[in-house]
Amino acid sequence: MPKLNKKAVAAIAAVALSIGSLIKPWEGLSLSSYPDIVGVWTACYGETLGVRPGQKFTRAECDEKLLTRVMNDYYVPLTGCIADFDRKPVEWQAAAISVTYNVGVGAACKSTFARLARENRMKDSCQAMTAFNKAGGRVVQGLVNRRAAELKLCLKGVA
Repeated sequence: MPKLNKKAVAAIAAVALSIGSLIKPWEGLSLSSYPDIVGVWTACYGETLGVRPGQKFTRAECDEKLLTRVMNDYYVPLTGCIADFDRKPVEWQAAAISVTYNVGVGAACKSTFARLARENRMKDSCQAMTAFNKAGGRVVQGLVNRRAAELKLCLKGVA
């Protein structure tokens, strides 16, 4: 087995922590497609890409989709829009990945939390993640609760 460098180990740790501690618990698992709170077809652990009515998935398919999407479509783009993303505390990275999985890369990269991270204001960046608590223009208690969990983990890494 090849030896992993520090960057690869940090990426794996951040992605695993995000998936296991934040994304899976807050998204839940649905093996059948369903319309989410704002009517977007969703399946597995909050997956929306290519999801259509009537689809069915296995747990293994959902796990594979989640890992692939988190790494390729969330972690990698965040390393492009936040300088030294992969050198930030792993707990901060995990929270940032979870928020981004929930709100999208575009919103995350343009956000106050990303700007503050680029300025190395990590505690402020953690706090700014909590602003993403709305769906369909209104505050949703589930998102408030999720952001609180992300904040707790985030602050643990930057304290």
